[in-house]
Amino acid sequence: MNLLDAMSAYVRVAELGSYTRAAEALDLSHTRVSRLIMELESHLGVRLLQRTTRRLHFTEAGESYLAHAQGILQALSDAEAELGAGSTEVCGRLRVNGPMSFGTRFLSPPITRFMLAHPALQVRLDLNDRRVDLLKEGYDLAIRIGELPDSSLVARRLARCRLLLCASPEYLARYGEPRTLAELADHRCLRYRTANGSEWQFGGQRLMVHGPLESNNGDVLTQAAEAGLGIAHQPSFLVTESIQRGRLVPLLVDEATVTIGIHGVYPARRHLPAKVERLLDFLAEAWGDPPEWEREIGLSPIAQ
Repeated sequence: MNLLDAMSAYVRVAELGSYTRAAEALDLSHTRVSRLIMELESHLGVRLLQRTTRRLHFTEAGESYLAHAQGILQALSDAEAELGAGSTEVCGRLRVNGPMSFGTRFLSPPITRFMLAHPALQVRLDLNDRRVDLLKEGYDLAIRIGELPDSSLVARRLARCRLLLCASPEYLARYGEPRTLAELADHRCLRYRTANGSEWQFGGQRLMVHGPLESNNGDVLTQAAEAGLGIAHQPSFLVTESIQRGRLVPLLVDEATVTIGIHGVYPARRHLPAKVERLLDFLAEAWGDPPEWEREIGLSPIAQ
């Protein structure tokens, strides 16, 4: 049995949902495709597919193996494409992961511009707020914001942004504006749910704060702050537009700046693919220092 042939047959059957259509796509006989799947199952020692008269059903093992097989075949295809076009050509398939709120605002637009400049590139951009496993899930690159845990991955800082205290004009008219960090303890604070709970950090100073709302989503907190529910302590990329339009007012801007890093994280490789390296360069230039969204509200570069 040729393992790559069997793997290709299995992936095509899974994607097309039919032995007959897979055989046509691979220019093989129905019998040959069926034999390859049986040999693959025998080689692996597990059943991958269950067939009924109407449809195919994946076993649990079959679903797991399909994801790995697709990644292997795509990696081979990408390698051939890069070698065929030259090692510096930006081409092939690129899988990128990023956080939801930041991704829709500031990751998707530059990636679109990057793809327009490199039409041979195909991108799958997945946005969610869970920490994906790059190796297990087959991502080439992830954009991560904040502290990075120790891992075998390589991280490159692409930009930094500030955490900004802000509240709506209506909230400030009703409750007053805090003049010092200590006064935040007497205000209604909207908190992002983390391991630190009700603790906000400003440089080396930690403050316990309280308020009516806690959430694991920054957009929820921004909307609540705009509605006058309380004071938010948010990354600048979430509140720039609200500040520009007067829906939120920055507070205590002369206090110690709290910054967080925006990193590109990727698996350690001896040779970083050109498409990943070039995209990292492009994102770093597109965001800048201070990042574009902070320049729009007149913030100066972040001190080193």
